[in-house]
Amino acid sequence: MADGVRIDKWLWAVRLFKTRSAAAEACKNNRVLVNGAVVKPSREVRTGEVVAVRRMPVVYSFRVLELVANRQPARNIGRYIEDVTPPEELIKLEMARAGAFAVRDRGMGRPTKKDRRDIEELLAEFDDDDAEE
Repeated sequence: MADGVRIDKWLWAVRLFKTRSAAAEACKNNRVLVNGAVVKPSREVRTGEVVAVRRMPVVYSFRVLELVANRQPARNIGRYIEDVTPPEELIKLEMARAGAFAVRDRGMGRPTKKDRRDIEELLAEFDDDDAEE
């Protein structure tokens, strides 16, 4: 294979993005970093480099194990990338998922204005407790 593969093409080939244009757009919007530096879609990636992809609220990190330019089946992806995302980033994802939705009983309908204020007050108390630690 050549010396390197375009980063947008590689991101698409290893299924980190659904389309190559989505991968290129992420590069243009500074959501893709290679070895800590923001890259353009035309930047060539090489074996051993660490590619970071920002998908709020988490920054996923992957080590390039092998170069590939064609879209690969999902079962083969482990040959091309190694997930090196720090555990702290994955904890952020779990926290975001946990706080995303308040649980309401089925059939309760939308919260009333009073319910919303009570929920906001409870969440504010929870945030204050976290700030003190």
